[in-house]
This record gives sequence, C-alpha cells and structure tokens, in this order.
Amino acid sequence: MCVMTAVTSFCSCGNDDDFSDSIFDTSTPAVNPNSTTAPFDQWLYDNFVVPYNLEIQYKFNLPASKMEYYLTGSDYKKSQLLAYFIKYLFYDVYTKYGGEDFMKKYGPRIIHFIGSSAFSPTTGTEELGYASGGVKITLLKVNETKLWTPTNQYSALDMDDLNEHQFHTMHHEFSHILHQTKSYPVSFGQITPSDYDGRDWQKRDSVKSHSLGFITHYASSANYEDFVETLSCTITNTDCRWMYAIIDACANGGVKEGDKERVYTLIDSLQIEGLDDPAKPWNNFTLKKETTVNSDTGEKSERFVPDFHERDAKAKADGNTPTYETVKKFTSFRDYLDNWVEPDNGTSTSGMNAILKKLDIATKWYTEKWGLYLFQLRKEVKARQSKVNEYVRDEVKFFEFE
Repeated sequence: MCVMTAVTSFCSCGNDDDFSDSIFDTSTPAVNPNSTTAPFDQWLYDNFVVPYNLEIQYKFNLPASKMEYYLTGSDYKKSQLLAYFIKYLFYDVYTKYGGEDFMKKYGPRIIHFIGSSAFSPTTGTEELGYASGGVKITLLKVNETKLWTPTNQYSALDMDDLNEHQFHTMHHEFSHILHQTKSYPVSFGQITPSDYDGRDWQKRDSVKSHSLGFITHYASSANYEDFVETLSCTITNTDCRWMYAIIDACANGGVKEGDKERVYTLIDSLQIEGLDDPAKPWNNFTLKKETTVNSDTGEKSERFVPDFHERDAKAKADGNTPTYETVKKFTSFRDYLDNWVEPDNGTSTSGMNAILKKLDIATKWYTEKWGLYLFQLRKEVKARQSKVNEYVRDEVKFFEFE
C-alpha cells in the first residue's frame, strides 16, 4: 500500500508540472555564427561532433598540453586540411568496415592538435603523439603538414610523411583504445619476452630491432607497444618500409625452415608488387658484413647489414667504430630470399619468424574481437591515399589554396 501511494504521488506531480525539452539552456547555438572560423567549426560539428561525439581541438589548448615541452599552436589552414584527412583516411575507413556504430562506440572523444614537435629531455626521443585515458589523442607536428595547392599536390613521399607524423600515431593510439577494451592474447608477449627494453629501446638501430622480431624500435619497448605498432605499421607503412624490415629480419638467422613461403604470402597480403621490378629499391641493394669491436671489453660481434640501413647502424654504434665488408650485391629480392637466406633451425624465436607469429596473433585478434580484417584496412587506406589529390580538390572547402 505504501509503495502504491508513493508511485501515485510521483505520477501526479509529473502531470502538474510543465517540463521543457531540456533542463539545460539550448538557446545558444553549438557554433558561433559570428566567428571568423564559423564555416569550419560548423563542418567539424556536422562531421565529427554529431555522428561521433568527437571534438577536434585545433585551437591551442594550454591546459590540455604537456607542460614539460615547449609547444606551439597549430596553423589554421593546415588544421583544416588535417581534419579532412582524418575523416577521409581514418574515420570513414573504420566506419566502412566496422559499421556505422563502430567509431561512435570506440573512437576517441577528443583529438587535440599541436603544431610543433615534442622532444624528451631525458631520452632524447621525439614524441609523435600520445593518448590520455582512452578518450583523447594528441597529434603533434601538425605544422609540418604540407599545405596542398593545385600546383603543388601530394606525392607518394608527402603521403609517407603524413603517415609517419600523423596517421601512424592515430592508428597506434586507437589500437591502444581497442586492446584496453578487449584484451589481446598473453601469448603475443611470450614470442620475444626477453628482448623488450623499456629504458634503452631508442639505442637500437633498425637492423637490430628487425632482427629481434620487432617492426619498429619503439615496438621493442614493451609488449603492449609491440602489439599496437604491429597493427599500425601493417596499415600505414609504405611498401618500401615493409620490404626493408623483411630484408633486415631475414638477414641474421630470422627465418625458420618452411617460412620462406609465408614471407611471400605476407608480401601478397600487404599488396606489395614489384618483386620482379629492377627499379624497386628492395630489388637493388648490397648486403655487408658488419664487424664491431667493443671499445670497453674488446669483444667482437658480426652481423649482416643491408646498405640502406648502414647509416643508421653507424649512428647507433654507441662509441664503437664498425667496419663493413661487402658480401653480395642483389638485384632481386627473390634471389636474396630463395638463394642467400639460410633457414635457422634453432629453438629461439626472432627475426622474420617472430614478426610472422606476431602478425598471426594480431590479425586473428582483429578479426575475432572486432570483425575487422587488418590487411583489408591497409588496402582501403592505400587506395584512398592514391586518390587524395582528387579528394582535396573536390571536397575540402573554407579557404583558398593559393
């Protein structure tokens, strides 16, 4: 009886009051129509806030920045261009394959633009971006984005720069959001468990990182960074970056018996063509034997270094002076893999074999947990990048390019 009385009283109260649609003031528009940036702000509202509940903060936000760095705001025109690229090359891609609600549920809530770089005073490394609490992604070096014009359009190298500075970071940080929502298998971190180095990963050169089974230097800092780097690099790395990594990873005992065909399968999955094209850089390189004597202990070490990574190897020699002896000049990747690379039948897992195992786990997780096919996303991104000049010409508004 008491319960019924309480309910009746509550309903009566609701009928007597005249409620408005909202308890908040909705008379102020979301976008100030008198602002000089109103057209772009309205586009951001229509294309990001409404469908994805995402705010792109392109105006400098000091409280939201890392105070330990000297940072500058992002250029207005370059911010506009980057926002369009984020829609075309990132949000539209995940929405196409993940479904209309995918980015609504799992996408970040804030993307913050910073114009300048951020260097760590302790490690000497450069941050390309960072995420906060799974809801915010900060992109740095926005002011290095090339400003497209009809007479100075984007080349493949320009797209590589855009990937390196912005979209690699976007996919990296978004992959963190995904694995924090649905965890990845513990077995991933057990492939190369003893080779992670959270303190001195930046001292490793490309040959060392790839030979240990990491797709980038930073991937060797921790297994969760390794996981998201594997995902991000699969989507955004150029064909050349991938082929160089494969050559490095195979050079120093990194292929198990029977894995050579799997390497070719990976190259096919990455949609890399030109294994018979002599103009491709991965079909024209010199392999050298590097000998280094430790200046403190006198210990000698040897490894194989392709000439395209010789400069990086010398730069990371850490006070030692390596010497190089030419082993063979290759004019075909197939000749290199089929006839020079010898299978490693040891018990340890490293190099190409480790990268293949990590890719197996990462792609399976992507499909089983999210219904996404990793190599399909790469194919879509590559196709869109090839049409980016047409996209900018036909879609980007609000300012004159020249």
